[in-house]
Amino acid sequence: MTDKNISPKLPQKFLSDLETAIGIKAIITNHDDIAPYMVEQRGRFVGETSLVVTPQTTQEVSDVVKLCAEHSIGIVPQGGHTGLVSGGIPFAGDNAIVLNTSRLNKIRAIDPVNNTMIVEAGCILQTIQEHADNHDRLFPLSLGAEGSCQIGGNIATNAGGINVIRYGNTRQLVLGLEVVTPTGEIWNGLRALQKDNTGYDLKQLYIGSEGTLGIITAAVLQLFPKPKEQQTAILALTDLDAALPLLNQAQEMLGDALTSFELLPRIGVDFSLKHGQGVVDPIEGRYDWYILMEASVSLTDSNLKALFQNYLETAFEKNWVQDGVLAQSKAQSDSFWLLRENITLCQKAEGGSIKHDISVPVSSVPAFIKAANEAVRKMIPGIRPHPFGHLGDGNIHYNLSQPLDMDKQDYLDRWEEVNRVVHDIVHNFNGSISAEHGIGRVKRDENQHYKSPVEMQLMKNIKKSLDPKGIMNPGKLIRPN
Repeated sequence: MTDKNISPKLPQKFLSDLETAIGIKAIITNHDDIAPYMVEQRGRFVGETSLVVTPQTTQEVSDVVKLCAEHSIGIVPQGGHTGLVSGGIPFAGDNAIVLNTSRLNKIRAIDPVNNTMIVEAGCILQTIQEHADNHDRLFPLSLGAEGSCQIGGNIATNAGGINVIRYGNTRQLVLGLEVVTPTGEIWNGLRALQKDNTGYDLKQLYIGSEGTLGIITAAVLQLFPKPKEQQTAILALTDLDAALPLLNQAQEMLGDALTSFELLPRIGVDFSLKHGQGVVDPIEGRYDWYILMEASVSLTDSNLKALFQNYLETAFEKNWVQDGVLAQSKAQSDSFWLLRENITLCQKAEGGSIKHDISVPVSSVPAFIKAANEAVRKMIPGIRPHPFGHLGDGNIHYNLSQPLDMDKQDYLDRWEEVNRVVHDIVHNFNGSISAEHGIGRVKRDENQHYKSPVEMQLMKNIKKSLDPKGIMNPGKLIRPN
């Protein structure tokens, strides 16, 4: 195998052995063919590598890793390439290849009685949801990129989404894993058990590790009975402070039926109406803040509708809500969620956006938003705060659109400066600078700034113990020594 684009850093023996192990069809060396794997979703960074491999089996992944370990070549695991922190692309100096898992896309088994499914890392999240639905089951992980993101990446970043308040993060939805270690060994931990106290819970090391400790090749996922009834509403808040008592009341009156509780700003609604396709304003009049909420039950004869209506009546009586609409059909419910989805998508059309994926205690969300808004407006007059997201679990996507009269690049050049101000406020509220998107390369140094030296050293010790050569996703999450 020869190609003028092959980097001289990759030994010829490595290349020939690689071709023998996984076949020429699983090896990409042409620069133009590699290019789509190198641009992260937001377009801020472009990676650099001379080789992408696309193994089709766990054994092929193992073979690739063994060769890379033998030659001390870095490996960047990559799934659906939807990440937002440049965790799935190699950078200059990493001396790393990309291992894309898209061809590891089999659903190996589903057990509706045990409420479990075994899937390979390259399975698209939406495909998993649909397969569960076909068996009258629910896989509740749901996020904007579900039509293209892969479950391996979801697990590696401990993805969140809109249903965390009810079902938890990805960490709570994984019972077992199959992992290829940095030495190329295959750990088969695909146990579909609710209880297993036979030692360290190894899978938890890999969930959220961003590919720095090994490559996830398959997983046992937790399924749930499919909801038989749902109630969806969008409510206009009296003010931001009303969001917390409204949430608390929902938790008291609806209990475990409460599935989603999303905070939406008026600026997000305006962006969606202006730039989105098929988006409609669900409420007449303009309000500063909205809540999109949903409750669901798996019972066939529930009283959810009555409970939900009683809850809404209480919300109006307490003067937490000025207006609202209860969805009368699935189509209307879908239109509410289309609005929510476009709040994420349409901000890009408004120019430069400096983004943050933060979490604070739920009780601190309104105070954080107010403090951060005041600070960034003082820094950059005319800046347009765009905070939205998962109020029910304290995760706010604190995005900031550029002033209308400011040059886009001049604005984006202040990214790190703005990040530090916002993240300092997050830290003062005992929050996290990454709630569900991960650390990757983008937040690596910022993470080190806020974590204690003890915590960082423990993470480095784990990394060194499991990956002594440092070949797994080099430069991500933890700065190399």
